[in-house]
Amino acid sequence: MSLFIAGLGWVTPLGSGVDEVWKRLLAGEEAVAEEIADEVSERSYAVFRVPETALTNLPRHPRLRRVSNISRFAAAAGLAALENARSTIGKIDMSRVALVFAISNGGVIYTKRFYHDIVATGAQAASPLLFPETVFNAPASHLAAIVGVAGASYTLVGDGAVGLSAIALAEDLLGNDQIDHCLVVGAEEADWLLCDAYHKWRLMRAAPPIEPFRRPAKGMILSEGAGAVFLTRDGRIEIEKTIVGAYYKSRRDAAKLLRQTARELAASDTRYAVSSANGTFVDNFEVEALSEALPNAKIYAPKPALGESVGAGALWQVIVAAQTLATKQSPPVLHFGNDATTEFVSKRAVVLSCGLNQQVAGLRLSI
Repeated sequence: MSLFIAGLGWVTPLGSGVDEVWKRLLAGEEAVAEEIADEVSERSYAVFRVPETALTNLPRHPRLRRVSNISRFAAAAGLAALENARSTIGKIDMSRVALVFAISNGGVIYTKRFYHDIVATGAQAASPLLFPETVFNAPASHLAAIVGVAGASYTLVGDGAVGLSAIALAEDLLGNDQIDHCLVVGAEEADWLLCDAYHKWRLMRAAPPIEPFRRPAKGMILSEGAGAVFLTRDGRIEIEKTIVGAYYKSRRDAAKLLRQTARELAASDTRYAVSSANGTFVDNFEVEALSEALPNAKIYAPKPALGESVGAGALWQVIVAAQTLATKQSPPVLHFGNDATTEFVSKRAVVLSCGLNQQVAGLRLSI
């Protein structure tokens, strides 16, 4: 079955809207980090936050009154992808649309508040308003209600590669003749608690700089936001191949899986690849795998500019790849390998994603 991208939605630390964010990336802009702290520790961390101006177009919906940031990001990206799809394919019957939501850390801000009150005061302090926002499928529930999805709705929990697993599930769902389209959304919010956890897992330390990378590695910076792709059976940008379900037990295994996945996705006319390099061990492994499988391809890494958005990260990569194919332009910095000119033409693009919790995935797009 053919699978095509009909619409895109983007909420990032550089703003919202595919056109706006893409324009800023093409101009070589990067998000500005904000230091966040917590009373339980003297340590502070840098994060990339979504500016409030990015959410000014959110509708006044009852579902959005008290929700956590992750649900607001998801709603903004999902609604934008739907609007984008309607401009290209026309009227959409929402009764025949499925929703797949990709998430990693979940609504950690409200979860922290909910359990803090219990620890500080006792179980009687548990807030019935906060509790629904602590479950992983809360953002999907809000989004489904807002856009009118009454049928199939799934939430996948994983690492930075989970967005590609969500696309693979969407492809399976579209094999059902009762579903015409699938809205895939990934979202994440940033909090001090997450930064501290990743730091203790030794995942926020900068990887050794690698020669082809055009600037020194600065370590992983967590970010927040959302990405959305609206999938259908016909269109301009096709998802030709998806590889998910590869898991590694050690970093050595990760390097092998990345090389294997890159080789399986490679096509002779592929001249562009989007890496999930984020300032960790992933950087070296991915550039080696992609350079070996696609020796003539330009490799772009968006996470140094946008941050590691985990649950939304792989979908951000897909958006970058789709925009590059559609606009014949690529952001001019943060490349591996050859020159960093913005004018660029390729009929195919590979997305490779290595999550920090042992998943490797990838896909190939064509136009």
